[in-house]
Amino acid sequence: MFNGIINVYKEKGFTSHDVVAKLRGILRQKKIGHTGTLDPDAEGVLPVCLGSGTKLCDMLTDRSKEYEAVMLLGLCTDTEDISGKVFARHEVAADEANIRDIIMSFVGEYDQIPPMYSAIKINGKKLYELARAGQEIERRPRRVVIDCLEIMEIELPRVKFRVGCQKGTYIRSLCRDIGEKAGCGACMESLVRTRVGEFTLDKAHTLSRISGLAESGDISRIITTVDSCFKAFPSVTVSGRAETLVRNGNMFSETESGVIRQDDAGRDGSEATRQRKDKELFRVYMYGCGGARIFAGIYEFDGSRRAYKPVKMFPGGE
Repeated sequence: MFNGIINVYKEKGFTSHDVVAKLRGILRQKKIGHTGTLDPDAEGVLPVCLGSGTKLCDMLTDRSKEYEAVMLLGLCTDTEDISGKVFARHEVAADEANIRDIIMSFVGEYDQIPPMYSAIKINGKKLYELARAGQEIERRPRRVVIDCLEIMEIELPRVKFRVGCQKGTYIRSLCRDIGEKAGCGACMESLVRTRVGEFTLDKAHTLSRISGLAESGDISRIITTVDSCFKAFPSVTVSGRAETLVRNGNMFSETESGVIRQDDAGRDGSEATRQRKDKELFRVYMYGCGGARIFAGIYEFDGSRRAYKPVKMFPGGE
């Protein structure tokens, strides 16, 4: 079974569920999950988790994202994108300078009402299921964060822009809100997700390429290991008594035999002396066959107990 993450380039016409289903066939394994839905008409980066990497799905979903979108001003649809049913058309009275000012006013935090055609659940029902049944219900605004906005091209009524944002932001709804503020309405004409966390568009792979690599036996070349998603964290390697505790998912003290702070260890392999910080996160490794290090999970340092406690374990994490 493969463990890790594949940076998939989701093409137009596929749902995120379609991508997972096809990968299950290509890789011949069931334990696969994606890290955040992309609409069928959208394309771009879709990190897909394999095996023990599926424990990363919620963590990767929380990471910042970047998109390139084309907004069509003056057209309003029920899905908030070009594929929906048109319910209003308006003249675009604002000029280019005003449109620029309006777009840039959305940088920072703002309260966004999610679209009816979304996978958000209310009372156990997905909003898009209710929308398809002809129902529209009141949605509470949610605070979203727009980290940056860059206008790439304006040729009214179209505007192409790049946006960086945090979890829970709908670019369709951002286009809708910009259009409302401009007094003419708007919908999203196209969308490409260019980044999710450290996964970028230039290193994404189409399903056809992934299939070819699987057939040639080279698929491991494009699988990102689980621990690489936490490379910003310092590491600890355990053996002996500490390793036994880690294998059982237990806490271990910093004075336990066999604990080496790998990143700060001296040439002689002695434990590092740098002071750990309370609640500091660490990658924890064990030794496998042949002396190779095996990623065990993420631990948090408890300053009061002078011990490492498990946050999330990844059996077979590498």
